[in-house]
Amino acid sequence: MAANEGGEEATVSLVDVLEEDEELEQEASAVLGGSDSEKCSYPEGYVKRQALYACNTCTPKGGEPAGICLACSYKCHEGHELFELYTKRNFRCDCGNDKFGELECKLFTEKEKVNSGNKYSHNFFGLYCTCDRPYPDPEDEVSDEMIQCIVCEDWLHGRHLGCVVPECVELQEMICESCMNKSPFLWTYAAHIAGNISLCLYHAVKTCHYLLPFVKHVLLHVQQVEMNGTAGCKRKLQELENSSAEGSCSGCRLAEMKTSGQSRAQQGAVFWPAAWRAKLCSCTHCKNVFTDAGVAFLLDETDTVLAYENKGKTTEQAGGAEGRDPLMSALNTLNRVQQLEIIHEYNDMKTELKDYLQRFAAEGKVVTPEDIRNFFEQQQSRKRRRANAGQYYCS
Repeated sequence: MAANEGGEEATVSLVDVLEEDEELEQEASAVLGGSDSEKCSYPEGYVKRQALYACNTCTPKGGEPAGICLACSYKCHEGHELFELYTKRNFRCDCGNDKFGELECKLFTEKEKVNSGNKYSHNFFGLYCTCDRPYPDPEDEVSDEMIQCIVCEDWLHGRHLGCVVPECVELQEMICESCMNKSPFLWTYAAHIAGNISLCLYHAVKTCHYLLPFVKHVLLHVQQVEMNGTAGCKRKLQELENSSAEGSCSGCRLAEMKTSGQSRAQQGAVFWPAAWRAKLCSCTHCKNVFTDAGVAFLLDETDTVLAYENKGKTTEQAGGAEGRDPLMSALNTLNRVQQLEIIHEYNDMKTELKDYLQRFAAEGKVVTPEDIRNFFEQQQSRKRRRANAGQYYCS
């Protein structure tokens, strides 16, 4: 509740507050991607994608890198200094193996000495980007977002990508210049798919055919920003008018792209539009090319971080929907005075919880379910003391 310019109090309903918190919960669930907070993920093998952490207390820089799952970060490394790695593909939990010395995993003890299939980088020591700096960096005064390369999965500052970071919402995935050069055939795809105004519009009109007249008009005026001038625009117009289905050609898409003569400067990171993976050739020869280059996962549209986050949101919604609906219904039965009292209580609790959690953040500790239980037990204890104190003033 706050006063507006006219001096009147502007009220915010508890429903609004709960909906805002629900959005934050969904964002947190997206980051965790449906990872289990109670069971070690080791028995699942090399998990396609999961939330990962590195323990600077157990495996500091100078030693061997190691990664742990969400559950182990809670149960086995409570109070340790952890680096949040977001998500890595095809990783198996290292907690308790030979890299951790005498520390044993409390959740699953029967583990191999090492996980030979895991891939590591300087991220596991809390360092990122080509500048090899921590994040957040206390010495960096430049405000800059960090973007993850979908191949090496390192995080890079926007200013270190060697290109302008686009604002187009279509461009969702990025491959850094180093990874592009390690798989040079990707430059051919980049010339035809990535960072191309015509192709952004082409993808849009394939979804919404009623946009075709508008797209035709726009395409005729973008030749100055296309690598191949009006020829590229005309080709796209012809594709739109013919409405040819993707993947209908019997030959190799990559070979056709190579013979088209279309090219682009092979420097800087490359940003790719939505659904770009569906445009990659999956003929037998190309599958072998992707496999030999170690990037076969690019042919898998469910490998994306977006798919990982959606899985987390779906899991959270399935597990929490039943618990939220009764509360929302109950609010409608309260009068205005009761709602205001609850809002005040809720805001007080929210402020105290924020202060409580900030102590953990300052010390680099992971918040465990036990810590949360302790917080609410303290809340209940204070509430009882206030209630008992009030009895002395009752007539």
